[in-house]
Amino acid sequence: SGMLRRVSDFSDFSRGHELRELLCHDGDPCHVQCSPDGQHLLVLQKNQPPSLPRLVAFQRHSIAGATLESTWQPPQSALVGLLFLQTPATPGSWVLAMVWEHGRTEVWHFVVAVGWQLLQTVELCQGVRARIVSVCRLGASLVWCEERPPLDVHSDMSKCTFRFCVCTRALEVGEQGVRLGAIRIVLHNSPEYQVLASPQHVFLVPAAASFATTSKFLLIWHPEKAKLTITAPSAGFVHSKALRSSSESDFRKLLLGSVGLLSGLAPLDIHTCAVSNSGGLLLVNTKGAVNMVEPRGTQRHIFDLEGGPLTQGSLVQLKTFGSILACVLAGLLYIVDLKSGRLIEKKILNTKEVHFLECSGEEDSIQLLTQTGIYNFSFPKPEDSSRPEPCLVEMVFEEACRYYQRRSLSSSQLTVEKLKEGGVFQAPVALADILQHSLRQKRKPARGLRDTYAKLLSTMSLELQSYMSLEVLKTCVVCATESDVEHYCEELVEQEVSRVLHSDMDKDNLAYLNSIFTAFPKAAWKAIKSCLQLQQNGDGLLVARATPEVWKKVLGVPQQDEVSQNVVIPLFELICASFLRFKPKWLPSFVELTQQYVSISWAYSSKEGPEGRVPLYKRALGVLARKNKCSESDEEIELELLLCSKRPKAVLQALHLLIRLKRWQRVVEVAEKFSKLSPLLNKEIFITLLAEFAQHRELDPYLDTLWLLCPTELTALDILTVILQHLPRSQGDPVPFSSDGNELTIGLLQPLLQRVLQRPCVQDEMYSDALQSPIFPPPTPPREY
Repeated sequence: SGMLRRVSDFSDFSRGHELRELLCHDGDPCHVQCSPDGQHLLVLQKNQPPSLPRLVAFQRHSIAGATLESTWQPPQSALVGLLFLQTPATPGSWVLAMVWEHGRTEVWHFVVAVGWQLLQTVELCQGVRARIVSVCRLGASLVWCEERPPLDVHSDMSKCTFRFCVCTRALEVGEQGVRLGAIRIVLHNSPEYQVLASPQHVFLVPAAASFATTSKFLLIWHPEKAKLTITAPSAGFVHSKALRSSSESDFRKLLLGSVGLLSGLAPLDIHTCAVSNSGGLLLVNTKGAVNMVEPRGTQRHIFDLEGGPLTQGSLVQLKTFGSILACVLAGLLYIVDLKSGRLIEKKILNTKEVHFLECSGEEDSIQLLTQTGIYNFSFPKPEDSSRPEPCLVEMVFEEACRYYQRRSLSSSQLTVEKLKEGGVFQAPVALADILQHSLRQKRKPARGLRDTYAKLLSTMSLELQSYMSLEVLKTCVVCATESDVEHYCEELVEQEVSRVLHSDMDKDNLAYLNSIFTAFPKAAWKAIKSCLQLQQNGDGLLVARATPEVWKKVLGVPQQDEVSQNVVIPLFELICASFLRFKPKWLPSFVELTQQYVSISWAYSSKEGPEGRVPLYKRALGVLARKNKCSESDEEIELELLLCSKRPKAVLQALHLLIRLKRWQRVVEVAEKFSKLSPLLNKEIFITLLAEFAQHRELDPYLDTLWLLCPTELTALDILTVILQHLPRSQGDPVPFSSDGNELTIGLLQPLLQRVLQRPCVQDEMYSDALQSPIFPPPTPPREY
């Protein structure tokens, strides 16, 4: 458990009683900043009527000298930023830049025994009417977002949304005084942004007032690479563009290539944001979820705060100390591991208003400023803890809670503590013991394992190795360069897909696979090929060597409510979509493979099997029908899907499709092949083709093959009836001889009719054995005397 001790009661500050009074006010909280050396506290008090807005600097150890204090009132320019800048001439020294709303910047420095002195006043903005709304420091430069009102004074400001501009300018402090560099425009014609600087990047977060227009994405400026990255918390990285000229810095031109994608994204949900010392952007949404946006545009979830939805008045304080995230909400201090998202400790504070102070060089302690003094909260590092609970072990018990709660008939809530203390559920206890034994850090002595778990450990050894390799791979992805990320992602996706295919395919795992196939389509395609071991043999046929368990996961159909509520696509449809995108010619062969497996594993028309509801070929056709763009190759895939099913209705549908496309050679080939499946299908195919023969002369070159398909039960009268029913109606009076040569003649029908009439009668065949005799007539029987 962490230790909280008071290190100052403000008695070591000059005017400490006044500092305490400022912090004990009622109303909006103060803004507090600490100098890099920790000897000065700057308290900015805003919106405290009847008092005026006020800035006061307090010195530690009662250092004598001139004080720094400033007040202002509307319509005077307001203070928008307090920035500490390093002075290259004197290592370890710093100056304070006070940036006012209309660009005036005062540079102050503190001299021992003299106090605060104003070095110089400079103007950041070039326009007189410009107004700074946000400012930050990036190295030796200032970055700010300024409003540039339209020249027409009477224009409606609500319609001029894109009237802001993001600028940067070097500000150097030397022996000769303060020197301003040339102004550079990063982005113009933009909405209002709050600028937040990390060590090497600047995050542009839309201001709350502009959420209606730019409510779906963030911008990240990379000064060294001179490019802007568009990222959305709901979709991750969207687009990146190099800023080679001033015309490319136009906000509207920046979005031209991504308008379609951005329009479908969810709006931003940002309650509080702050920059971590690692360079990422911490975002807290109104549901209390804390997420980290990396400079490259990716996002990961860290932790969920307790207490339900956050209101606009809820104050959330965020600060990172090394790999530790400290968060204060409603008098609760959360200490969270940034790497794993594990809650290290939660502590109740006696006050709701808390300010974090800088702790230079101390990553294992946090300094808190409250109304009663400055407190130091020190906590042991995770590896130095005497009795650590590994994150993975905690996950085992949490998952076990959810598992047993779903299967419990009791209404009481099952917790991790009850699970550990009850002694009823041995499975999570055994698994936790094995994990603690196997995954303990090498530098620590591993404790012994029970003999009863030794056999289970040997069974799980491959799974543990797979888990460790997966964790190593995840670390490689985080630390990899951009060129290696794609390779690592493919390997990571393959391991994740394989893991899910060998676990229970519930709605959460299916939704997870949906997100993988959406985010990494190419890697997911390669993963499916590897997991199912799909390849072509020497004859060019598609073969698969997946286990029966994997096939059942692939062909499983989720419950209807799961599909409708979460818009989750079944795995079979996901795989079919991958085939259509990367290897469309393989899709019919894959469906044929799945049908072969179904015929072995489930009885025909079994409602428990995947074909009990919708046949597999129809599910594949449904995926084909949802394609945005259709091509000629799609008709060929549709045809092959219908034929590979070998179902009578599907074969007839394929035959009608070929007739509509007038592919007569293929029509005859399909008829010749599938007439052998059943006599009933043979009869349907022959009657269909006989009807086509009666209407046009396209099948005349194939009549010899067509007459061979004639079923034995059809008589000459049946054939003539079909012909007469499908003869085309003539427009005028019938004539004995047609000039165009398209009329059906008896000569064309003669071979078929002769074949049918020469065929032995069915009744003759029935009595042929009885009528046959070795001697005809039979001999006269001998007479009896």
